[in-house]
Amino acid sequence: MIRCKMAIARLVACFILYSSLGHIPSSLGVILRTMDKIVWANEFEPIELTCLIESISTNNPRIEWKKIKNGVPSYVYFQNRIAGDLEHRAQLREPANILIYNTTRSDTAEYRCEVAAIDDQRDFDEILISLAVRVKPVVPRCSVPEAVTVGTSTELRCLENEGFPAPQYRWFHNSEELPQDPKNNPKFVNSSYSINADTGGLKFRRVRKEDAGEYYCLAKNDAGHAHCSPQNMEVYDVDVLGITLKSFGAGVIIFCLTAWTYHCFRHGCFHKKSHNEPDYNWPAQTNAVDYGDADEGHFRHKSSFII
Repeated sequence: MIRCKMAIARLVACFILYSSLGHIPSSLGVILRTMDKIVWANEFEPIELTCLIESISTNNPRIEWKKIKNGVPSYVYFQNRIAGDLEHRAQLREPANILIYNTTRSDTAEYRCEVAAIDDQRDFDEILISLAVRVKPVVPRCSVPEAVTVGTSTELRCLENEGFPAPQYRWFHNSEELPQDPKNNPKFVNSSYSINADTGGLKFRRVRKEDAGEYYCLAKNDAGHAHCSPQNMEVYDVDVLGITLKSFGAGVIIFCLTAWTYHCFRHGCFHKKSHNEPDYNWPAQTNAVDYGDADEGHFRHKSSFII
């Protein structure tokens, strides 16, 4: 009898100790766990969020799922049916897992599984799961200059905004991938380019004739990859003869313009009569006397005398 009382006392003491520490024996409360607290899924593929009930006494516990996006919760499973963003796209699987048929990028959020068991001493438990949906990159936008001159610098650009996580970029020259570090490859050891895999930039410090050809960029992440169409870049030598001929032609034109201007100034091409200059038109005068015909016997004045 004494031993029985001592055993009961020990059980009571253990229970008090567990209660004070927040640990309740599994048979006295609902306990949840999950297979993965951080879950990755590819867009348009199925994914299952696990909410496993390790211990429970209540026969029909209340199960709810909430989606938490930007700190705002919303129901996706409530009153025994799928709701909200997952309606017609998911189902509840025993014991409390939720299966999403085709995930979309908008499903990226935190999901909380809540189980209430009114007949258990610990009548509530919850577990938080983070879901991230990977999105395949779309065709990136590539910018390749059509023509550059030997010895100059230039940059090729590649940009893709849809993929998640953000893609890494690779560049191809004449269908051959360019190594990230040209110094590690004997074929490209004399090249002056550098690749930024995060931003998609391909920079040449000094372009060579060997750099001419077709270029395209590939964007890749864990969900897939995509690349743009090849674009051709031509590389020209410095046209010394062409520059000389252009300079000579410009000199000839300047000389001809100068000679023509000088000629016009010398010959009055630019002379104009002033509007303020009086334009007098004096009649012709003469002091000659007309004596008439010899037969008339008299003379006649053709102009008056002025005294």
